[in-house]
Amino acid sequence: MKNFKDKVAVITGGASGFGREFASIGAGLGMKLVLADVQQEALDKAQSELEAQGAQVLAMRCDVRKAEQVKALADATMDRFGAVHLVFNNAGVGSGGLVWENSIADWEWVLGVNLWGVIHGVRTFTPLMLECAKKEPGYEGHIVNTASMAGLLNAPNMGIYNVSKHAVVSLSETLYHDLQLVNAPVGASVLCPYFVPTGISQSHRNRPDDVKDDSAPTPSQVAAQAVSEKAVSSGKVTAAQVAQRTFDAIREGRFYIYSHPHALGNVQTRMEDILQQRNPTDPFAAAPQVREMLQAKMNVK
Repeated sequence: MKNFKDKVAVITGGASGFGREFASIGAGLGMKLVLADVQQEALDKAQSELEAQGAQVLAMRCDVRKAEQVKALADATMDRFGAVHLVFNNAGVGSGGLVWENSIADWEWVLGVNLWGVIHGVRTFTPLMLECAKKEPGYEGHIVNTASMAGLLNAPNMGIYNVSKHAVVSLSETLYHDLQLVNAPVGASVLCPYFVPTGISQSHRNRPDDVKDDSAPTPSQVAAQAVSEKAVSSGKVTAAQVAQRTFDAIREGRFYIYSHPHALGNVQTRMEDILQQRNPTDPFAAAPQVREMLQAKMNVK
């Protein structure tokens, strides 16, 4: 996808973090923007700011866990703008703890947003984009699914998040191949950021009532939250920089998008573990202080 002016971009999780930065770049390129989020106040603020820049904006509260709400988002997009060219399945939440300590509500929330949100986005918008392509000469489209380096690695005490993001990587790779198989004028990419300050470490503030867990957090969950907040807040790469790299990748037709390419060394080690049939390498081998901090917070003797 080379031309962005007057094209329509749909962005879930569009009121903050990567989504807000995607919207800002899109506005600067003259795109028409559709923002979806569960944070109404942040959504209203983003809409006002982007409209002040001269962008045409449709903002909708949307819980991407719900297929009917994603469908309503698509219908509203077509009613307002008549087409879809660029989709960012970007909404995401974070949660950690020892994998056997996560409640059913934890799993339903994280998989609901991180995985089912992408599934609903792909199922809803891909056919719509293919229909748009039939009506628009020279149509170019692209879908970006936000995963994580946690979709390529398996750090301990992050199992629920790892599972969701591995699934998004698999879904995205399959989507890429399926689009290629039918010669679709629609590209696909997967964004795999590492630790970037976006607010995801505080995503529990938006946890819906139907997946609330009122039980006290376990020591491992407290430890996971602390480590996540420390890592994310100390990140040197900004969400704006990642958003720009994402648009560069869309222009160039690149599938894999990374915020921290140096972390790929850990991915290579994991692949070598698999190919050589050896046990998984200690992820803290180069940073034993992280293991020590986790164990201290979990009271591991």
